[in-house]
Amino acid sequence: MIKYLNTFQFKICKYILLIFKLKLAMTNRLQFFRIFFFCIFFIALNAQKTEYVLEKDISYYVNVKDAYQKERCKLDVYYPKNLKNFPTVVWFHGGGLKGGNKSVPKQLQEKGIAIVAVNYRLYPKVKTPVFINDAAAAVAWTFKNITNYGGDSTKIIVSGSSAGGYLTMMVGLDKSYLKKHQIDANDIFALLPLTGHAITHFTVRSENGVSREQPIIDRYAPLYHVRSDAPPIVLYTGDPELEMLGRAEENAYMMRMLKVSGHKNVKHIILNGYGHGISIPALPLVVKEIKNMINKT
Repeated sequence: MIKYLNTFQFKICKYILLIFKLKLAMTNRLQFFRIFFFCIFFIALNAQKTEYVLEKDISYYVNVKDAYQKERCKLDVYYPKNLKNFPTVVWFHGGGLKGGNKSVPKQLQEKGIAIVAVNYRLYPKVKTPVFINDAAAAVAWTFKNITNYGGDSTKIIVSGSSAGGYLTMMVGLDKSYLKKHQIDANDIFALLPLTGHAITHFTVRSENGVSREQPIIDRYAPLYHVRSDAPPIVLYTGDPELEMLGRAEENAYMMRMLKVSGHKNVKHIILNGYGHGISIPALPLVVKEIKNMINKT
């Protein structure tokens, strides 16, 4: 299914109709031709504007094993139709690994970038690490297919909010998940997680009978996989006094341990005055960060 989000055909028809109406109404030829050429110039200018396309419900697995995988393991691709070599953000929705659905965040739209919005399987229908495997499969699909849409496979950014931020860090830091798809996690252009767990996710803990308030760092914790050669990473969280379950402090510790490991390109941005829902103020900062990173390459 293809949906055109920006189109100028309707406007062009309106301008052409206006020109003919003016010709019928005007007796001054010089004035008419001035207006005529102005309209032609305006139409040509509009024609150069970027048009965006949304392709929905693309399966990112070649071999689908069951109905639930077929239902959930799909992604949408939103991309600029008449641009080439654009960067792409793989976006994972939040929902505690138990809920949520893919969508293209409004704040990322019409910014000269593509967005790959991903659905993944959810607990309790699946257990850990199925949702991490799904996230990795979607990132691998993007590496292998984004050039077909005009994108640059060397400029793939992984991002997401809450549970999506957790998946972003797991896929980008634990190299084993993408290695299954013959992709090196170090080839990710940047990791830009919003308010994601740096410790083991509370849903993963609850699966093992551990409470939300009991912190654990095991192989399902992004912190467990800090390494000096990871992609550039910017951690976004809300106010420490307003965030969920110590999320800001977790990310502060993640930044510190990445730096201790020798990582040279990591920072933590705290959005004071905001709680866990930081997408609206954070995503414009994400766009700015992507542009700054690309300008430096």
